[in-house]
Amino acid sequence: MYSLKYKVTTSCCDKDGRLILYSALQMMQDCSEMWIDSEMGVKQYFAEQNMTQLLASRQVEVMRVPSYKEELTVTTSVYEMKPMFGFRNTFIYDAEGKPCYRTWSMGAFVDKSNGKLKRIDDATIATMVLEPQLEMNYRDRRIILPQEGGKVCEPIRVMRADIDYNQHVNNANYIRMAMELLPDDFEVKGLRVEYRVAAKWGDVLIPNIYETETGLMVALSVGDSVSAIIEFS
Repeated sequence: MYSLKYKVTTSCCDKDGRLILYSALQMMQDCSEMWIDSEMGVKQYFAEQNMTQLLASRQVEVMRVPSYKEELTVTTSVYEMKPMFGFRNTFIYDAEGKPCYRTWSMGAFVDKSNGKLKRIDDATIATMVLEPQLEMNYRDRRIILPQEGGKVCEPIRVMRADIDYNQHVNNANYIRMAMELLPDDFEVKGLRVEYRVAAKWGDVLIPNIYETETGLMVALSVGDSVSAIIEFS
């Protein structure tokens, strides 16, 4: 398990002094990325094989939204490893040790030179510390878009600030873009996101928004390719 300490500062808060979901996702992402420093076998293998890990899907349960100046602890732990995919829990806890956000995610292992999936050998997997899978309501990582009923919204151009060191849109930024399409009174209690084809600087994302039984779904596409689907409940 790997953990980081945070405080809810002004730059992380909304107009009501509560932690912005986008900022919480950045905390989760940072902790998950830094985790590799605790697994030297995997870190060395990735460096030798010119590999990286990319987020393929995430599910988030919002238990309670923290407020300004609260002390938080973010933890991440891997509970299952396959040759090309890893599965982890990333939770954010308050000062009393109670979960504010519960998440699980699937990461894909890819070759940096071509962006294609690449296997990790069994010997490297055997060096890893696997933790127990934490309790939450696990749902399918695959999100099925409705066949009809979507509303096309104004295009979104990908800016330089949206790009991370993997040279494509950072995973949290898709959710930030999608949240701008939600009604003002929509309180996000949970979300699922599936990442498909990475968008890059200069791309134009076309949002389609759908009503579902439990909330809203937003698909962000470049041309005929869906980049990300975010389901809000």
